[in-house]
Formats: sequence, C-alpha cells, structure tokens
Amino acid sequence: MNKGKIMSASGSNIDSPSKDSLSSGHSNNNNTGVSIDVPSREMSQLSLFSSGGSSTTQDEFFKCEGHAEQSLQSMRTYLQAGQLCDVVLIAGADGRRVSSHRLVLSAASEYFSAMFTGHLREAEEQEITLRDVDGDALYALIQYCYTGTIELREDTVQTLLSTSCLLQIDAVTDACCTFLAQQLHPSNCLGISLFAEHQSCTKLFIHATQYTYEHFMQVIRNQEFLQLTCEQLCRLLDSDDINVPDEQCVFNGLLSWIQYDPTTRQQYMYKLLSLIKLPLLSPAFIADYVEPACGTDRQCQQLIMEALKWHLLPERRSQMITTISSFCRTRPRQSTRGSLLVVGGMDANKGATTIEEYCPRKNSWTVCANMCGRRLQFGVAMLNDKLIVCGGRDGLKTLNSVECLDIANGTWSLLPPMGTHRHGLGVAVLGGPLYAVGGHDGWSYLNTVERWDPVARTWSYVAPMACQRSTAGVAVLNGRLYAVGGRDGGACLKTVECYDPHTNRWTTCAPMIKRRGGVGVGVVNDYLYALGGHDAPASNPAASRFECVERYDPGTDTWTVIASLSSKRDAVGACLLGDRLVAVGGYDGCSYLQTVEEYDPHSNEWKQLAPLITGRAAACVVAVPPQFISK
Repeated sequence: MNKGKIMSASGSNIDSPSKDSLSSGHSNNNNTGVSIDVPSREMSQLSLFSSGGSSTTQDEFFKCEGHAEQSLQSMRTYLQAGQLCDVVLIAGADGRRVSSHRLVLSAASEYFSAMFTGHLREAEEQEITLRDVDGDALYALIQYCYTGTIELREDTVQTLLSTSCLLQIDAVTDACCTFLAQQLHPSNCLGISLFAEHQSCTKLFIHATQYTYEHFMQVIRNQEFLQLTCEQLCRLLDSDDINVPDEQCVFNGLLSWIQYDPTTRQQYMYKLLSLIKLPLLSPAFIADYVEPACGTDRQCQQLIMEALKWHLLPERRSQMITTISSFCRTRPRQSTRGSLLVVGGMDANKGATTIEEYCPRKNSWTVCANMCGRRLQFGVAMLNDKLIVCGGRDGLKTLNSVECLDIANGTWSLLPPMGTHRHGLGVAVLGGPLYAVGGHDGWSYLNTVERWDPVARTWSYVAPMACQRSTAGVAVLNGRLYAVGGRDGGACLKTVECYDPHTNRWTTCAPMIKRRGGVGVGVVNDYLYALGGHDAPASNPAASRFECVERYDPGTDTWTVIASLSSKRDAVGACLLGDRLVAVGGYDGCSYLQTVEEYDPHSNEWKQLAPLITGRAAACVVAVPPQFISK
C-alpha cells in the first residue's frame, strides 16, 4: 500500500488525508466512495467540551491523596541514601553528625527557617554546629521532620523537650509536655515544675505547680522537697493555694527542710518562718514546737510574740494588721478555710432541696447532698460535724421539726422539735447551745427565743426579745447573740438587740442607718455586717431593695457604711469563710440570683466568686471547718 494512501473497501485508492486536507476540513472516509467532511483538529478538541448550545464548562481540580506523605517519604529515602543533602548538623554535646535537607528543616522548624532564609552566617555553611545539643535528640528530631513521628520515653523526654524548645518544633514540645504531665507524681513534680519553668513551657509549669499544691502533704515527704533551695522553698510556702489541713503541717514541712542540713540552713529560719501563718497556730503548738526550733533568734522571737498577741488580745486584732506581711500571716490558706454549704432556699421551682458546697481553693460549687423534703424560711447552724436544720414552712404549714445531717456519713436524723412552730427564724450557736430566734408561727410575728442543749438534747425558752422579728439577721459576736433588723407586723426594722447568755437579758444597741428586712448578717474581725435587704411594706416588697452594706463596731456602738454589693437584693445569705465575708444569692425583684461575692475587710472591696449552680434566695449559709470536710 502506498504510504500516502489507504485502500477503500471497494478496492479504489483514496488519497490519504494530508495535513492540508485535515486543516481544510475534508476527507474521503466512505466505502461507497462518497466524500465526507472530516472536522479539523481545532473542531475535534472543541467538541470534547461542548454540549449542545451550552456555553458553560465544568472545570475541576485534581488532588492526589497522600501526595504530601509520598513526597516526604521520597525525601526520607534520599536522606537515607545520602542524596541531595545540603547541610550537616553537628551536635555540640557529643559531636554526632546528622545530614539533612535545608528545605525540609525549614518547613518543620521556625529555628531552621530563620537560620537558612535570613542573612545569618549559617545560611551559607555546609556544616553547622549546634552548641549543647544532644546527638540522639537531634537525630530523633531530624527524623521527625521527615516522618511526623517520634518516640517519647521517660529516660529521654526531658532532653528531647529541651532540644525541641531550642529548635522551635512546637508539636514535639507540646507532646513532650503532655507526656511529662501524665508522669507527675509527688516524688517528681517539683523537678518537673522547675524544668518546665527553665524551658518556658508555661502550660506544663502551671500544671506541675498546681499538682504540687494539690499533693503538698505527700510532696514534703520526698527527696526533691528536701533538696530545694531556700528561694524555691520560699515561693512554695508563700502560696495560699497549697493543700493542707492546717498550718501545723506547713511548719512541720519547713522544719524537716531545716533539719536536712541544719548547719547550712538554720540561717534561713527567720526568712522562712515569716511565711508561716503563726497567728493561726495554737499557743500550745507555738510554745512546744516553734519556740524551741527558733532558739534565741531575735527576729524569730518577734514573730512569735506577734502570734501570741493575736491570741491574747483578740479585741485588738484589727489594729495589729499594720503591714502587708502581718496581714498575710493572719490570712488563712485556702484549704484551711474549710468549705461553705448553701442549704435550700427559694428558687424558680418554688423551693430548692439541694445543698451546694463551695471549695475556696478550687473556686467551684458541687451538689453534695439533698434535704429530706422541701422547706422554706428555715434556720441552719453547724454543731461540730452536724448540720442542724430548724423550723421553716413546707408550703402548707409552719414547722417546728428539727433535722440533723451528719457531715461525715451524709445521713439525716430527726431531733426533738422546738416548742414553737417558726418560719423566718434566725439560728446561731453561742458557746455550746444553739439558739432559735424570732420568726413567724403562721399567725403572728414572734419575739420568743429557744435554746437547744446538745448534751441534754432538750429545748428550753430563754428571755424574749423586746421586738417581734421575722427574717432578721442573727449572728454571734464577742460571746453575745445579735438580732438585726427584720420586720414585724407593720414595717421593716432598723433596731438591733444583743443577748447576753450569762445574764439572760436582751439589751438594745444602736440602730442601723437603714431599715432592713430580709437582711444578711455576718461577723468578720470583731465587726458585725448587715448586707442588702429591703425597706418596704409587705404589700409591695419590691419598692426598695438595697445593695448597700453597714458595719457595726461594738466598741463604739456605731454603724458605718462600707463598700456596697454589686447589685440590689434581699434575702441574701451571709457567712464568714476564713477571713472573708461571703454573700450568697438573693432576690433582685426579677430572678433568684446565682451571684456569690466575697468581702475583703482589709481592702474594703467585694470580689466575684464562682456562681451557684442553682440561683436561690433566703438560703441558709454555713461554714464547715476543714477537719469535718470529707476528702
């Protein structure tokens, strides 16, 4: 067959289509010999992307799955074969040489990116020495740049972390920090905390420090604690967040550190002792343990004298806090403040039955128990490790029943009932007995007062108040029982009465500046505080709610206005927790509040705390000493 021709089916020769004929659009391609049009090359390509008369196209992008991984794998193959490598890294610690590709290193590490793309000398060098870098860690990290995987082991993770920090390979740094956080133990947490601080690993440092605080009692029994420097120990003892049952444990930890190397460390006794809250130790402990440990050191003796004065002259405590350091020594650590219980109260469901517990060290609330049934406007007090709930109303009738919650095992039991049915009463413990003050019996306002003897397990009446009071604030100050404000049948009250158990008499004190019903009352540093409340007729209680707070000085029998709460409210709960007054919940006229605030008498400021789980008003608030808190 002629190269330029093809044979038709009939045997006739047909010219082979030339380049010119194709371009002209004609070709003989029919076994009958009939000439037909053959589209040009441009027309053929156009027909692939044309559909009818549509003028739109459907472009798309192609993505090869795994392309990046395959490319890195190829680069790793080149690395293993020693091909295309353009830099050699030398570990300064042991001289190990590691070849690599600048592009791969720059893509994985900001350190290498700055080195190779900037105007540094190393950008032109073929061999670069990295001072103080471990060879094994360097090799592992270079391999990570190609594979994205690395082995973390207890014996090498710290070296790997310090090297990844230097080379700014952040993903490895984070992985090492997470690994070390999972290995935290009382025997190593101090070392990990110091290491994290040195490497500027903030998250790991915070995590390890918090772990140290949480497990302080176990930490002080380990070797790392005894090997701390004086400055490191000072930072630890200076924290109010260390978890201890009492201040004696902190002093014992200090003493064990001194005795580990007494010749060298005795000189630091005053510096460290000034961080111990000596006024919060018992006088007996100070005499039996602190004084012998201090010897004749005059500065230490001054600290001891300050602590003893705190115990001997309680009425002068506010005058003794003259410096920041003396204030810090009288401020309890968070774990020694105990916890706060908020019991019942009115909520959006017409009566809460849950008991919430506040942990000051964690600044958080949890539901720790439930009441036996719904009660409103009842009274609560702590008698040792027992929570006593008195009176109230159940929605139908006013109660005289009394219930007792054993904090240790969480069980409820009934106590003998009061002689009078009461809701809106105030309850407080004075000395050993518990007092139930005033209230309403369902028919009339009350001025009667009953006393519960926990030894004889009986109720008896004591002298009545001069005024009938319901929703009054009741608190104990300097061995006396105070009844503050409240309301009688006609109006809210500003009057205040004080009961002396030795004489069985009530005396009238200076009235408050404002009338206050639904007032919260608490005691801090020998002062009585009245919080919030309202001054309105029973027919319109929303007419006037207060955010203002007054403080009563029994020495001068005067009231003073101090810093206000964050918002107006009545039916607010109040209680002393450690050295701070805490205001809980309340009602602002629209809603039952979750708000919790803490008052610092030293700065005269209120600070917001974590909110309640359930907003509530007229809840009873009591503090639980740390020795009664279940761990």
